[in-house]
Parts: sequence; C-alpha cells; structure tokens
Amino acid sequence: MLTKTTVTDDQVAALVAPLGRAVRVTPLSGGLFASVLRADLDDGRRVVVKVTGADTSRLLRYEHGVLGTEAAVDRLAHATGLPVPQVLHVDTTRAHVDGDALVTTFLAGDLWRGLELDDTDAARARRSLGALMAGFHRITGDEFGYPAPESGLSAPSWPDAFRAMVDAVLDDADRWDVSLPAARLRAAVERHHDLLASVTVPRLVHADLWEGNLLLDPADRTVAGAIDAERALWGDPVFELVGADQLGAGAVDADLLAGYRDAGGDLGVGDGEPGSGDPDAWRRLRLYRAYFACLLVVEIVPRAYTGEWATGHDRAARANLARVLDELGA
Repeated sequence: MLTKTTVTDDQVAALVAPLGRAVRVTPLSGGLFASVLRADLDDGRRVVVKVTGADTSRLLRYEHGVLGTEAAVDRLAHATGLPVPQVLHVDTTRAHVDGDALVTTFLAGDLWRGLELDDTDAARARRSLGALMAGFHRITGDEFGYPAPESGLSAPSWPDAFRAMVDAVLDDADRWDVSLPAARLRAAVERHHDLLASVTVPRLVHADLWEGNLLLDPADRTVAGAIDAERALWGDPVFELVGADQLGAGAVDADLLAGYRDAGGDLGVGDGEPGSGDPDAWRRLRLYRAYFACLLVVEIVPRAYTGEWATGHDRAARANLARVLDELGA
C-alpha cells in the first residue's frame, strides 16, 4: 500500500525556516501520496508544506517527479496572474524529511467539493472554471507530455507524447496485473495519429481541475484558487475536460464551455452535447477519456483501495473505457 511520509512539527519548522519561524502546524487533507500541512509563521503569514515520499516504488509512471511539476506549473501560472499558490521554497536535499518538500502560500476560499450550491451559484462557479481553464491554456511550452524528466513522458509532437503516455499506463497495468483492453486502446491511438498531430502547440493543461482542487470565493462563488497541479502536462486543451470530470463519458458542461468562450477560447465541442461542434475534437476527447479511465483503474492496486467505493470506482471507469473505445471504433 502507498503510504504518506510522516512529517513532524519540528520537521515542518526546519523546512520553513528560510521563510520564518513556525508557531503552529496543522495537518491538511491532501492528495493520495503527499503529506500536506499548514504552517502559521511568526510574521502572520500562512504557508502550505507538501512532502512527497522518497519511495517511488508504488507510483505510476506519470507520477514520477510530480513535486517538481507542481512547483514549475505554479510558478508559470502565478506569473500570469492565475489564482494558484505562489512557490516560496523547494527543498529536495532530504536533510529534514525523507522526501521532497514544496512550500507555497496558503490560498483562502471554500473548497468546492462538499459545498451545497444553488443553481445560480453552481452555474457561476462552472463559468468561472471555464475562464480559469482558458487562462492556463494561454501558457505555451516547447515540448508535449509530462514535464518531469523522471517520467520520461515528453516528446516533440503530441501524437508521440500521447502514445508514450498510453504505453506507460499499459506497462503499469502489466506491472500490477491489472487487465485492460490494451490492444484496442493502442489500435485506437494509432488509428487517430493524424488527428492527434493536428495539435501543434503545447499548451499548459492542469489536468486535475475537479471540485476537490478548487477554492471558491465565499462572496460570489467564483473560482478563487486552483491547487494540486501535480498532474499537469503540455498538450491539447481538450484534455482539460477529462481532469475536470474524471468519470464523465457523455456531455460536457455547457456553463463551463460558455465561460471558456467568454474568456476568448473554443474547445471545439460545441454546446457540450455529443454530436455538436467539431467531430475531431470529440474524437480527441474520447481518446483522452480512454487514457484517463486506464489511470483510474490501474491506480486502485498500488493505492490498495478496498471496499464498495473501490469496486464502484473500478466498474465506472471500466464502463467509460469500454464506451469510448466503442465510440472511437464506430
């Protein structure tokens, strides 16, 4: 089972020492393999400390080097004015803790997940999310794929990068003895090579903009912050729709798309109903949904998920995978 690194108050104090003296440390609910804590400094500032463990034996291939990815993405996005944490300190010396550490500013706001929003507030939040996505996608890079060198999943072209990403998750499936329709998925990727090649500009995709990573302004319920950019990649902006609706396989939210268009972008999927917009954009979306479904299925084993939730999660992801592969083959 993948376990988080235990981080003591004294270790947090040592990690934030270049910034100030920690007077209080509070654990936060974090990601699946990072320990996340809030530190209150003696000058009144609040910072977040995230530590990823040194043991990478139970990570999926794309997860290698994610702390460096998060730091790099936050720096890029913050420089353009997007509401992401500001990177204050990175410690990869492992002198204070058995892992790598990232220290950022603490973002205020209400975590979207768990909020009970009325229809008006929910629509406003989704439209502002669309605008946030468009902001990320205005940032361009030099290569496609996952940026961390440790993953080895980048390439000069999007079809080559995406093929490597698919091969990596299928290799992970073999490693953890997870059954997947590998031949069908690889055939779909190869069959749509030229379609993927139509994506010629590597754009920054957060790839994890679901409600658990978004903070809303308490006053107007617009998105006030986006956290956990560790899954980010350089690629097709359409990929963003998968990270925002990770078990979705049908329509795309119309309010989100409206917010994206209001911000000057167009993802090509029309009003969000299958059959509207550009058929090529929908085919690319289905490829990305197939890939992401594989990630969701495979990670269950190294994460040692159990119980009814895990069974339902696996069933839903596999059903989506079968559905989009059928649609891609139609």
